[in-house]
Amino acid sequence: MGKVLLGALLLGCAFAATAGAAPGGVSVHLDASAVAADVGSGKLVFTMTNESASALHVLRWQTPLDGVTSDLFDVERDGVAAAYIGPMYKRATPGAQDYVELKPGESRTVDVDLSAYYDMKAGGQYTVRYVRDAQSALLEALQASKAGVAATVAIDSDAVTLWVDGAPGALDDGAAAQGMPGVLAASNSFVSCSNTRQSQLATARNSAVTYATNAKSYLDAGTRGSRYTWWFGTYTSSRYGTVRSHFTNLKSALSSQPYTFDCSCTDRNTYAYVYPTQPYRVYLCGAFWSAPNTGTDSRAGTLVHETSHFNVVAGTDDWAYGQTAAHNLALSNPSHAVDNADNHEYFAENNPARN
Repeated sequence: MGKVLLGALLLGCAFAATAGAAPGGVSVHLDASAVAADVGSGKLVFTMTNESASALHVLRWQTPLDGVTSDLFDVERDGVAAAYIGPMYKRATPGAQDYVELKPGESRTVDVDLSAYYDMKAGGQYTVRYVRDAQSALLEALQASKAGVAATVAIDSDAVTLWVDGAPGALDDGAAAQGMPGVLAASNSFVSCSNTRQSQLATARNSAVTYATNAKSYLDAGTRGSRYTWWFGTYTSSRYGTVRSHFTNLKSALSSQPYTFDCSCTDRNTYAYVYPTQPYRVYLCGAFWSAPNTGTDSRAGTLVHETSHFNVVAGTDDWAYGQTAAHNLALSNPSHAVDNADNHEYFAENNPARN
């Protein structure tokens, strides 16, 4: 989508309002008992409360307040993580309209059906915790990070245990899809895409292959220049190896796997989205078509971003959106940067160019 930048006035006022505030933040309470009528369904009630003395601004898509559009929870059964099977979106830099204000003491509550977004068909007792941190979800914490100031706000989430009834014999389309890579030769198929868009997608995929190939060559050479550190943070052999394996998989997928492109999405504030367990189907939205083929937040870069979400490729998350937030993430939390789809995209696009 076209970039929507936060209004300077909103940012300045929001940051000023919290700069002198007493330490505090947001608490998240998860309640499985509140849906007693649906015991065993995987449903719970999510409540977010502003515990501070000042208004706080929460990024909608880093919460389930408007629905679950990324991997927001740690869901485990017997210490084993349940796979996230919901959508993963590429969005533009958030604008003022993407935040919800929580006044001091104010709470927002929403029901969440976890079984719609996590593979819980095995049933049993699950432990659940909300896992978004303050820098990714709270405007005030993000602004503090940009200013090089220690954040005075945090997010504290409790954990809840809930029982989920099993679904023996249920078909797992996502798991079946994971067995497909390598079976079919590279191809492009289309759903609801005009001839013009089909041509644009074929061009974008070719450019995405070039991006992934260039990034892989950089990493295969063991280069540790500013291009790597700008997007992935301080060098360690472990993180570097992880990024290198990601781009090995990205090049392989983009150059050899059968893709299905679905052009039916019309959301103008979204570039694209995928379901991580369903390679290689990509849903293109309004912002994708107004983006350039290459360059920052390009169509080609979007395909790198979305392909990195597939579990069979890199299984990346969406901790931050936009170049500024992605770079700040590399500085403050390199482990999250290595797991963030936009950092992979911007490393591949390399615009402006870094060595």
